[in-house]
Amino acid sequence: MWIKNKFLNRGNTVKISVKCFLMLALMVLGASFVVVPRSLAGSDKVITFGAPMSLTGQNSVNGRHARKGYQLAKSVINDIGGIDIGGVKYQIAIKYYDDESNPALAAKFAKRLITKDKVAFLLGPYGTSTTAAIAPVAEKYRTPFVQGNGASLSLFNKGYKYMFAVLSSADKYLSGALDLAAEKAKTKGVDPASLKIAIAIENDPFSSDLRDGIINDARAYGMKVVIDEKLPRDFKDMTYILDKVKSETPDVFVVSGHEKGADLATRQIAEQKIDVPMLAMTHCEGADIRVRYGLKSDYTICATQWDSMMKYSGEIFGSAYNYRKRYELEYGIEPTYQSAESSAAVVVLANAITRAGSLDREKVRTALAETSLETFFGWVKFDASGKNTAKPMVLRQLYLGRYIVVAPSGLSKREVIYPRPKWTER
Repeated sequence: MWIKNKFLNRGNTVKISVKCFLMLALMVLGASFVVVPRSLAGSDKVITFGAPMSLTGQNSVNGRHARKGYQLAKSVINDIGGIDIGGVKYQIAIKYYDDESNPALAAKFAKRLITKDKVAFLLGPYGTSTTAAIAPVAEKYRTPFVQGNGASLSLFNKGYKYMFAVLSSADKYLSGALDLAAEKAKTKGVDPASLKIAIAIENDPFSSDLRDGIINDARAYGMKVVIDEKLPRDFKDMTYILDKVKSETPDVFVVSGHEKGADLATRQIAEQKIDVPMLAMTHCEGADIRVRYGLKSDYTICATQWDSMMKYSGEIFGSAYNYRKRYELEYGIEPTYQSAESSAAVVVLANAITRAGSLDREKVRTALAETSLETFFGWVKFDASGKNTAKPMVLRQLYLGRYIVVAPSGLSKREVIYPRPKWTER
């Protein structure tokens, strides 16, 4: 495109491009329109965190939830000036690689982030297997590694000094379910030892730890485990397990298979009209069973790391409810606990850097080990293994399409509905 322009009162017609015309205009208008390169701007100090993340593959649903949590915390901290280190403000940047839900790729990218991209610190991926692959890399290069999505106990018995987890460990995920069943049994004059437990889990470290926690709790109450099965690897059909549930009539049925296991169990229990007094599962949110199955998912007990109605508050985000509203404003959906725990990991790392007053990795590691911090996600305090010992798990029950906190008792909004209404009574 060309513009005819008469200038200098000489009557000359000159052809100039639009691009040239705009450049001339900027020169005439002056410095107020000059774009200052970021490297020359006043707030050009940046700390880069690295995060291999499951953006594709088996764990991609929750991987994307985790990334949203990282991005939101980064944005909020940057909006209030960034991380303060001795009076100097640093903006946060996060570099991601898609590990495709593959532990080998997660380890490869963790090494690349540290050695080639020169990131200052690591954030966790989604899931125990990828977290387990990254932890020894962080240890080798002495890089503080704060994660919120790897819960297996196997992560915490290796003597790692640089990994810190803000979430509760896998053995605690559904331990409160048996407590609820025992309490309800006692109110009806029934000995909790008479209750029967069924377990169906994925064959992975997280679910195995959860199973061990359930078995230990059952043993403590004297309850009998009548079914102890593995979910199918392809998550297509668990009828053979449900047939056993029909014949053994357990009082509590525990299912742990991440989002695919939760989806399969919810669908087939509804299709086959399986009646069990209590159904307790993990990853209800990741599977989005509330939306996918509506009222058919009602009365399910769901484990969660966090709920927006919990009475926690911190310097970043304020209350748990404020976090939810900020997340909804950003993404148009309610936050899952995977998002919340990921945001909490960024908050805790940023807090440790400020307390360390330095970007020195050893000083930040020491600050992380000394953390005692209330956040919107809950209290965070690490033991020598890097496990957060200050925050309990939460159990919620789906009722009329809503998640209602039913445990622990100090945080519950209403009593659990037990037993679940039979399908013929709904």
